[in-house]
Amino acid sequence: MICYLEVTCHIYDKQSLKEKRSVVKRIVHRIQNDYNVSISELAYQELWQKTMFGIVTVSNSKVQAEKILDQCLHLIDSFPEIERTITEKQWL
Repeated sequence: MICYLEVTCHIYDKQSLKEKRSVVKRIVHRIQNDYNVSISELAYQELWQKTMFGIVTVSNSKVQAEKILDQCLHLIDSFPEIERTITEKQWL
């Protein structure tokens, strides 16, 4: 099973792209290190208050794939300077 998430987020209290990149890098590295998934910033690179992540996992079990992606979403939600606004899940 291949599961794909698109996660759009709003970033608070950041006034520049440099500050935004520090938050995005921290989230991406933390998710890559903690979970066996692929993650990348997909869109809104030129906006300093918005970002979109693409997260993909592959598993032999649908339940296991959903569990891993739910943990990724929980980790994103744990960062106080970012708010998840839109989350779309697709099975491939």
